[in-house]
Amino acid sequence: MAAQAVRVETGWRTAPGTPDVDASALLLLGSGKVRNDGDFVFYNQPSHSSGAVRHEGKRTVGGATTDTLAVDLARVEPAIDRVVLAASADGGTFGRVSGLYVRVLDAANGAELARFDSSDATVETAFLLGELYRRQGAWKFRAVGQGYGSGLEGLATDFGISVDEPQQPHAAPQPAPRVTTPPAPQYPQPQQPTLAAPMAPPMAPPVPPVPPAPPAPPVTQPVRLTKVTLTKEAPSVSLTKQGGTSGAMRVNLNWEVRKQFKGWGSKLGRAVANHSDLDLDLCALYELTDGRKGVVQALGNAFGALHQPPFMQLDGDDRTGAVATGENLTINLDHKAQLRRVLIFVTIYEGARSFADLHATVTLQPQHGAPIDFSLDECTVPSTVCALALITNTGNDLTVQREARYLVPQRGVSPQRTIDHAYGWGMNWTPGRK
Repeated sequence: MAAQAVRVETGWRTAPGTPDVDASALLLLGSGKVRNDGDFVFYNQPSHSSGAVRHEGKRTVGGATTDTLAVDLARVEPAIDRVVLAASADGGTFGRVSGLYVRVLDAANGAELARFDSSDATVETAFLLGELYRRQGAWKFRAVGQGYGSGLEGLATDFGISVDEPQQPHAAPQPAPRVTTPPAPQYPQPQQPTLAAPMAPPMAPPVPPVPPAPPAPPVTQPVRLTKVTLTKEAPSVSLTKQGGTSGAMRVNLNWEVRKQFKGWGSKLGRAVANHSDLDLDLCALYELTDGRKGVVQALGNAFGALHQPPFMQLDGDDRTGAVATGENLTINLDHKAQLRRVLIFVTIYEGARSFADLHATVTLQPQHGAPIDFSLDECTVPSTVCALALITNTGNDLTVQREARYLVPQRGVSPQRTIDHAYGWGMNWTPGRK
């Protein structure tokens, strides 16, 4: 493989009832095990300490979704023998996932270097799809296609990862069977012989010093595979308790048209007929600890800034639904001490009269911590503005509260002024345009 850096793309077709699929990678020694839990890259631990492997996240276009890992082969440490490429199904088995594949692309020009299509899955909940391995100083790709019935946890623990998962009450632990090919045999490490002490001064040449052990990634706590879903019954989560109070937190808004006057819509606002011009805007009201208040939104080009107030930024404005990742807002939690509260909301700029016609999904992905997601699918009023989530800093805790609050602006009152009034922000508003 001539490429110095590659992108590993796991893809599948989405349809009602299809489980969510997550890509992951394990960096293994020649023994077939990780050095420690830092050698596992996945949605809750998206970057390896060496910078060699990074989880880039998902993209959905039409009815197809991909989850991508970036691998800089030149930065893979010499101690690492291979990088295993895996996928796990959340909420079902791979027998319900169609069109599953993994392919390796040259990061420089996008050329496809290798591809493996999996078509015979049944009850598996995790797969080893392939691996990148060293041979004679070069990197190569090998398809594997080994399935697990024990999910991501079973796959990870097989390679030496310690998983910190809460025990389910009233359920005896059951070992999940391996579904397909058994794992490759693990060979013991060679042992140094024990030498008896010499009876006379040694005449043999001196023993060379033992070479230093290869550097290992920093020791980490056991990994958590949990995802957090906020509901009406459990509407809030502490980022402090989740360990997600530093780094960048990405807020993603994705949507689909649920019903229309003609036909049906598809993912990410790629609607037809009367909703072809659907435009949702992800926005945020903020209040800093020094009393300053403001809004981050595409309207008026108020995109914000990450490294200076307000420490949050929109990545752009998806005005047609053609952007595969929806709309995204990034919040710099390294400056959480300067954030008092942040209200994330969404407005319908054009293309629909109400959220009642739409199904939106919101995901908050802290750089350190479990993904937090919830859906917006219970609107029963002619609402054009919806409060999504309220992030509050009390000084001792940073919490995310699911709002899912649909508001109906009065005639002549903007959605922004409506959301401001409902949450007591107290700002002055003037007309704006894109």
